[in-house]
Amino acid sequence: MTERTSRVAVVGAAAVSAFGLGWRGLGDAVVTGNPLRSTSHALSATHPGVEAAGVPALAPAQDAGDGRQRKLMSRGARLAAVVMREALRDARWSQGHEEIGAFLGVGASGGAMDELTAMLQASIQGRTLSLERFGQEGLAACNPLFAFQLMNNFTLCHGAILEGVGGPNGAFFSRGAGTVRALREAVATVATGECERAVAGGSDSALHPVTWAELGREGFAAQGLVPGEGAGLLALSSRSDEPALAFIERCEVLPRAGLSGALAASEGRVDTVLTAAWGAVKAGELGSEAARLGVRAFDTVQVLGEALAASPALAWAAAVDLLTQGRARRVLVLSLGVDGEVGLVELAGGVE
Repeated sequence: MTERTSRVAVVGAAAVSAFGLGWRGLGDAVVTGNPLRSTSHALSATHPGVEAAGVPALAPAQDAGDGRQRKLMSRGARLAAVVMREALRDARWSQGHEEIGAFLGVGASGGAMDELTAMLQASIQGRTLSLERFGQEGLAACNPLFAFQLMNNFTLCHGAILEGVGGPNGAFFSRGAGTVRALREAVATVATGECERAVAGGSDSALHPVTWAELGREGFAAQGLVPGEGAGLLALSSRSDEPALAFIERCEVLPRAGLSGALAASEGRVDTVLTAAWGAVKAGELGSEAARLGVRAFDTVQVLGEALAASPALAWAAAVDLLTQGRARRVLVLSLGVDGEVGLVELAGGVE
């Protein structure tokens, strides 16, 4: 029987973002601070000219599944499947996947627009949406398999199915804080011995036309939110025989008003702060809080865009990169998504 440790270790990681596929070097990119943005192709038909931080095209060998399988996936699910595979590889977990837990922050539904448009057009009576027509004609206007794109819990399921991951699991709807709750659940599951290994993180895309329209209606676009997309996962373990890249020391979700008090416990402990705040003003607020600790903050969203459920997880992956390079000893990651709650995750280096 493998000996368990009292701490939950990060033994692998994975990320896909505007930086590309991979987490090594991601911390350097964040610290450098150069935005990775261009005019969004994904939004060009409905919202032309939007500056965004999209994931570069993946080579076929890097992508998720095959063409038939990808037709069932939303953008978030496809990116999640990519990092699920990469996280398992990075942790060198080549077998026993059926016992690995999986906890993921997931965004809203993100189905193909042609299917969605056909369904809505068939559901219009006069100039309004008719639920009766939706049931009688709208649902029949699209492929039944479209449901696998629409169900946001399948952001987790597609990757788990492809990789055979079958342990304790949970999909947490997230606009930021839900992803931190997913990590908290994963840490608790591993720490209590419900499973020895788990992956945790988030996946999402703000580049879906419906999502971007929602962010516009709610005023975030007008306040400078730059949409992004991506996915990030940490591979967690309680096994003493697996080399640790880092350790999870704290994982909390706080109301914005409670952050100052919560930071007191990190005073004198952390030497680097990464933030994942949805806009420049919010990043400045978190940076000011970090300054009270005598530590400078670097904002991941400035570089990678606001990827909603994925933003905190991408910041954790960047933190692991800084820790493994020896550029930091302890990193505090503060996330503040459009939901208004603050995520606080503290990671320590694997060798202290």
